[in-house]
Amino acid sequence: MSKYGIHEAPSDVVVADNDELAQKLDGKTLKAAAKADQLEHTMTWRDAFKTHKKAIFWSMALSGALVMEGYDVVVIAAFYGHPTFLRRFGVEAPGSANGYVIPAQWQSALSNGSSAGGIIGLMVNGWAADRYGPKIVMQTSIIALTGFIFIMVFAKSLTMLVIGEVFCGIPWGVFQTLTTAYASEVCPIQLRGYLTTYVNLCWGAGILLSSGVVKATLNIQSDWSWRLPFVLQWIWVAPLFLIVYFCPTSPWWLVRKGRLDEAEDALMRLTNADVYSREDAKNTVAMMVHTNELERQVQEGTTYLECFKGIDRRRTEVVMMVFAMQLLSGQNLAGQGVQFLQTAGISTNLAFSLNMVLNSMFMIGTMVSWILITYFGRRTLYTAGMATMCVVLFIIGGLGVISSDASNHNSVVYGIGSLLIALNFFYNCTLGPICYTLVSETSSTRLRQKSVVLSRVSYQIMNIICGIIVPRMLSPDSWNWGPKSGFFWAGSAGLSTLYCILRLPETKGRSYGELDLLFEHKVPAWRFKSTKVDQFAVHHPVADEKEDIKHVD
Repeated sequence: MSKYGIHEAPSDVVVADNDELAQKLDGKTLKAAAKADQLEHTMTWRDAFKTHKKAIFWSMALSGALVMEGYDVVVIAAFYGHPTFLRRFGVEAPGSANGYVIPAQWQSALSNGSSAGGIIGLMVNGWAADRYGPKIVMQTSIIALTGFIFIMVFAKSLTMLVIGEVFCGIPWGVFQTLTTAYASEVCPIQLRGYLTTYVNLCWGAGILLSSGVVKATLNIQSDWSWRLPFVLQWIWVAPLFLIVYFCPTSPWWLVRKGRLDEAEDALMRLTNADVYSREDAKNTVAMMVHTNELERQVQEGTTYLECFKGIDRRRTEVVMMVFAMQLLSGQNLAGQGVQFLQTAGISTNLAFSLNMVLNSMFMIGTMVSWILITYFGRRTLYTAGMATMCVVLFIIGGLGVISSDASNHNSVVYGIGSLLIALNFFYNCTLGPICYTLVSETSSTRLRQKSVVLSRVSYQIMNIICGIIVPRMLSPDSWNWGPKSGFFWAGSAGLSTLYCILRLPETKGRSYGELDLLFEHKVPAWRFKSTKVDQFAVHHPVADEKEDIKHVD
């Protein structure tokens, strides 16, 4: 290795244009960056945990904001089978499980309200977080949400509930992106997968909590049976605000703003001073600077438009599809669990009990995914999960066809309920958590906020589409497909599996600089894993070699 930290590599290794970078960065920065890159690649999981315990804590604490979003997403859907809510806002339907139903068009409006607000919040956040910093935007969103919850608690009509959902969706849109981006930026390669998938566990914790709260209020005969679940959202507003106030700022954001000394200070707050020195922090900041310059070589701007130019167009396509395919997988049937189970013939009380089991899969599945990501790649898990869901959905659809046979109706109904739980388990072992890892790793560091925003916008658009068609699939006064809707989503999951095989790259074990080079050289998705990359190498002899720092391919 030369005094500039650059060395010669074989011709089959993908390298950066380090000759140009050497004109922009001094030799000390390049050498420091190379040392930090080596340290990050060779660090063991145990060393990474010991060094970055504080970063793990802050990332997990901040991801708790997703509990709030997950809580509301399912609480509204659960109300479609809630007797008191149905009597208050529904219309008479003598043939239904509770005698009342929420019309399909109002179910669509309620389900899509938070998605519409989320799109607004996402787009604003993509601009505001880059300009003012993630912490300020997050704190402002928490304060706004505190006021918006009042609309939900004291709603007098379905119209007010829809308005409340739209307004609450705006800060939830902010939470969706900032937590994922923060988790991906404060920890090294070894911990990135665990902390980004933890976001899914928090989302699932909110869903499980809401299903438990809604079931606990079933026997309350007044309007407080549906108001109390909204009231409980105020409980974690203050703790979350304090977490955001005290957490260190993302060092990557500070580097992009040229505030290198503050980035070093943030790294020291995120690491264990006993094993991580100020010199280590300087080296890590140098690596961030090198990666930032590497991306600026290809594209200078950081606007939304840049996400659809050059090599970033492919990266944006992948992250948007990864999030959209969460819903194209058919998982939305589990999101409408209570109503789906009721249309299959399960009683109201049992449907709510099974819904709690169903929603517990978000947490159980995510914890299982932590074992899986240790041994398998992101692409492998996501693709296998999608293919498995395709098979399970096809079986559910088939059972829906034969469930009309009175002789075996109960057995088929319980079979459908069990398969729905299995479906949610497979989803949360693979697609659900791995999605957050893929999105955070596939996007470039300079465009990460906006890339994550666009990926969530694609999810929200799909959520709106599903919010329109799924209630009609399940509602007795509309299409009334019931479990047979599994056929539709099996076809959707099958097409998504094909996309994964052709377009989804493997990002496990790669630094952000290495991923930049793989995309820049247009490496096919199925070759990401096997391609050798060295972001500190060139394809010609380098003079003045004084040190030998080994790099992991």
